[in-house]
Amino acid sequence: MAVETADIILVRSNPLDVVAIIGLARATYKKMIQNLAWATGYNAFAIPLAAGVLYKAGILLSPAMGAVLMSLSTVIVAINAKFLKVEKVG
Repeated sequence: MAVETADIILVRSNPLDVVAIIGLARATYKKMIQNLAWATGYNAFAIPLAAGVLYKAGILLSPAMGAVLMSLSTVIVAINAKFLKVEKVG
């Protein structure tokens, strides 16, 4: 019953593990915000180009190029997530 209601479960009897988990949560949250900012910036830039906002200026993002950029965006987010650094405690 206690395990089902707990927010954090310690596998070992080391209270410093709680500090490590909080550090991991903070680092994960920062990385999540970075990835969200990247994805938002990409979409704010690429979607209007694909829709033809700058067509009169001769700038149009083709569907194929949009697909390439979307794939690149996904790769960048994945690489950024791999750079998650968590400081060791204790």
